[in-house]
Amino acid sequence: MKTRSINSPKAQLPEGGYSQAVEVVDAKRTLYISGQIPVNADGNVPTDFAGQARLTWQNIEHQLNEAGMTFDNIVKHTTFLSSREYRDENSRVRNEMLGDRTPALTVIIADIYDEAWLLEVEVIACK
Repeated sequence: MKTRSINSPKAQLPEGGYSQAVEVVDAKRTLYISGQIPVNADGNVPTDFAGQARLTWQNIEHQLNEAGMTFDNIVKHTTFLSSREYRDENSRVRNEMLGDRTPALTVIIADIYDEAWLLEVEVIACK
């Protein structure tokens, strides 16, 4: 599989570790990961946003690994934040976890299912 980041100079260029579009060529499998939440296997939820964001990305990584994939296979993710106040910290933690990977991205401010959760992230990955 090959991916190509697309950022047309005729539209706003992305800032902060994502691509406006990602082209996937020769993928044999696509994995759709349901919204992952900041809850560990023991049912515990960190109280701070950074801890919740890291745990959510760790849960995504567990699902990817179970399917024989890694963060390298992510082509698109959607983040649901419980409040706009977390947007900068969300970007920082996402970039910390994903490194120089720049999948397509959407961030939505939403009322999250459980009030203890400050975010939820769903992912599309290809291999």
